[in-house]
Amino acid sequence: MVDAAPLFFLQVRNSIDYALLVIALIIEAFAFINCLTQRSDAFGAIGTLSKGLWLALTGAALLVTVLSQYAVGLLGFIALTIAAVYLLDVRPALRDAADGPSSW
Repeated sequence: MVDAAPLFFLQVRNSIDYALLVIALIIEAFAFINCLTQRSDAFGAIGTLSKGLWLALTGAALLVTVLSQYAVGLLGFIALTIAAVYLLDVRPALRDAADGPSSW
C-alpha cells in the first residue's frame, strides 16, 4: 500500500502537467492566430510594437512550448506571459481602434 502512493502522485502530476500544456498551447495558438488576422496599420495606430514583431513573439512563444512539451518552467512562463500580454493588452486596444471603445 505504501508503494502505490508515489505512483499515484506521479500520475496526478503528469495529468496536471499535460492539462497545463494543452491550456498553454490553446492560449498561445489563439494569440498567434488573432495577431495574424489583424490589420498591420492598426498596430501603429495604437502605438505598440509592429505586427511583424508581435507575430514573431507569439509565434516563438508557441514554438517554444511545442518543442519543450512542458508548460511549467521558466521558458513556459515567459511564453505564456508573451501571449497573455498580447491577448490582455494589445488585442483589446486593436479592437477599440477598429470598432471604437466598448461599454465594458
